[in-house]
Amino acid sequence: MKIGYLVGQYPAVNHTYLLREVRSLRALGFDVVVVSIAPPDRPPEALTESEREEAARTLTLKTAPLTGILGAHLATLASHPCGYLRGLAAALGLGGGPRQLLYNLFYFAEAVLAGRWFERVRVRHFHVHYASTVGLLACRVFPLTMSITLHGRGEFVDPVSFHLREKVEASAFVCAISHFARSRIMMACEPALWEKIELARLGVDPNSLRPGEFRTAPDPFEILTVGQLVPIKAHRLLLEALARVAREHPSLRLRLVGDGPERRELERYAAALGLADRVQFEGALGFDRVEHLYRRADLFVLASFDEGLPVVLIEAMAMQVPCVASWVAGIPELIRDGVDGLLVAPSDVESLAEAILALVRDPQRRRRMGEAARHRILACYDLRRNTAALADIFRRRLEPHQRERNSS
Repeated sequence: MKIGYLVGQYPAVNHTYLLREVRSLRALGFDVVVVSIAPPDRPPEALTESEREEAARTLTLKTAPLTGILGAHLATLASHPCGYLRGLAAALGLGGGPRQLLYNLFYFAEAVLAGRWFERVRVRHFHVHYASTVGLLACRVFPLTMSITLHGRGEFVDPVSFHLREKVEASAFVCAISHFARSRIMMACEPALWEKIELARLGVDPNSLRPGEFRTAPDPFEILTVGQLVPIKAHRLLLEALARVAREHPSLRLRLVGDGPERRELERYAAALGLADRVQFEGALGFDRVEHLYRRADLFVLASFDEGLPVVLIEAMAMQVPCVASWVAGIPELIRDGVDGLLVAPSDVESLAEAILALVRDPQRRRRMGEAARHRILACYDLRRNTAALADIFRRRLEPHQRERNSS
């Protein structure tokens, strides 16, 4: 089966699971053609070998020359005049102020490029991650069908402005990565559309994510967190909790992987809390280096105010690292509180500090939770099993339509 993938950025360090998904589908016999809105988030020399391979076979829209963009639009206007005008009208009708209108026109320009490429390589159906507005407009212009994976958080903050209902209506089907995400999609749509929603969990390869050696009395005690340095990740509260825990255990060290607009402010705040020598800001790292930090970590902490279903938690659990996380969104579906890790209310610094302290004090509990966490991933978030389930969804949903097209 030949399908397209339309993604926001590919490859990208914070979306490594997309690369795994695409390559796993190909291993199952799917011919996957990837179109990325943005180029890779790092220069070629900083990419892993598999990322370089994927980048080389991916069409990137934002690097297209102006002459190519104009040519694609003129050719599409000539070959699909009604579709082109319908797509342009849809872009103008998405609403918003003058700035948003400009963004919508950019989305339309990208939609024409993506749809024309899919037509050229004989892709009739494409699947979307983080580029659903472009996908929606492409379907207005071209005789293509689409499906979407919705991850949560951003898509659900303002479902009306995100045009969530319209996107579900325009899709052959929609994948939700958790029951929480599924419930949010259902809330935004009338019941007649609910049958389009499929549960499709993400996954990691537990065979390639091997646990590090457990340390009963580590010195220093290594805490790891991975995420963009943005307010929603609540890194500031994690620093406050760490300051409380450090009064009893001064050997703690926090490694903070990620970058973003809050970095300088967080560095200053860590220094103000007396943590300058205990917090290491690692910046954005490729997965090979993050994997090394997982292996060294004694505890993984995610203090976010909101999330979808964080792949970094799945990765940490697969590597048998005990986890403390916020009780938000889809996380309780992943971590069973007190079994596979500890969950705390978002914004509750005191409870966050107590949970960290409880696992620092009790190495045997830490060991048991790490082992239970890996078993949880093996049972529910195995990449091979979950990609096979996604492949079954593609076949079940698309093959009847393909047979109809071939017979007509």
